[in-house]
Amino acid sequence: MPIALVDCNNFYVSCERVFNPKLEGVPVVVLSNNDGVAVARSAEVKALGINMAEPWFKIEKIAKKYGIIALSSNYTLYGDMSARVMSTLANFSPKQEIYSIDECFLDLSGFPPDSLMAYGQKIRQTVRQNVGIPVCVGIADTKTLAKLANHCAKKGYAGRDGVCDFGRFNQEVKTKVFSKIPAGDVWGVGRKISEKLLTMNIKTVEDLRTANPEMIRSQFSIVLSRTQNELNGIPSIELEDSGTSRQQIMVSRSFGTPVTSLEGLSESVAYYATTAAGKLRQDGSVASSISVFIRTSPFKNEEYYENSLVVPLMNPTDDTTILVKAALSGLKKIFRNGFDYKKSGVMLMGLQPKDALQKTLFDDTDKQTKSDNLMHVMDSINQKMGKGSLTIAASGLGHGWSMRRENKSPSYTTDWSELPVVR
Repeated sequence: MPIALVDCNNFYVSCERVFNPKLEGVPVVVLSNNDGVAVARSAEVKALGINMAEPWFKIEKIAKKYGIIALSSNYTLYGDMSARVMSTLANFSPKQEIYSIDECFLDLSGFPPDSLMAYGQKIRQTVRQNVGIPVCVGIADTKTLAKLANHCAKKGYAGRDGVCDFGRFNQEVKTKVFSKIPAGDVWGVGRKISEKLLTMNIKTVEDLRTANPEMIRSQFSIVLSRTQNELNGIPSIELEDSGTSRQQIMVSRSFGTPVTSLEGLSESVAYYATTAAGKLRQDGSVASSISVFIRTSPFKNEEYYENSLVVPLMNPTDDTTILVKAALSGLKKIFRNGFDYKKSGVMLMGLQPKDALQKTLFDDTDKQTKSDNLMHVMDSINQKMGKGSLTIAASGLGHGWSMRRENKSPSYTTDWSELPVVR
């Protein structure tokens, strides 16, 4: 069963370049929350030897020397661009698994084997034309091999023009390719496993593929055993339906400046609960409980404090007003005076499909209808006028606690006031 793994190239940077062509060919980094570390690097930045997660204060001097442009993360833009990419890719297969914000698997069963390279090129060209994002395509008989093929397409090991199809190669050719790639580059092989493999003289993908299966099973988890099977073309990791519901939804951020008051924390928690509730309704789900947490910075020479509390809900719900009220009641119980809080967040748990919710004799149908209508109006206005146009008063307006993003690009696709202007 041929599977394609489509991965966007330097996704965050590519999103920025779509709306600012002047960034093409220029070294660009995108920074994390509060402009802390590099979370995305253009090819030009990678060539300078700057690593992922490198703190900005460490590379600021290098940036000035080589003209690196640093941008604050614009997650609203990236999320919208991701949705556009995934929507485009859904047209290429009846079954799609969205694996992350910038990559997905496509089931290519039934396609003639000799047409897959051309089909991969069509995928690349269509995404570039429709969305403006460059992608690479890896094609193979298992998910692990498809990830590896995508890696080869990006590195130019065995691909052509951003597409690599392992089905075109006999085992001798694949052995040569696998012998050049470190075992640590395989999907699912983390740093600790990679280090242990090295002690057993398993250095490359080929070494891992041909290692004694019984030894792999006895020395490692079943996960690595499945990975080895997949490297040998034996499907052991199923393609999942993208419609699979999330089990939980978390929204949290570090503050740009420390928050000391209950009022400030309440605004942040209400805002995060509102955001989480919106995601819940997008999924068509309801939550049975909500967890709220707060914490100070673990890096300062001050007394550290963190706490969390799970607040059960009387009935599973997707109503923002109910979820915010529950979150704030939990916050009041865990808040302690005298601390500089650095982060807060909420997590919705016990999620289940709303349309499968079991009714009871005590349900207030009129109240539920009013709630559904209110949430529908709220979502419609925010979708049309921009996120946060209509929100809960408890989430405040100024948001002085918001994370620091001094070089954020406009929300080109999700905010009317920030649409691109042609002069």
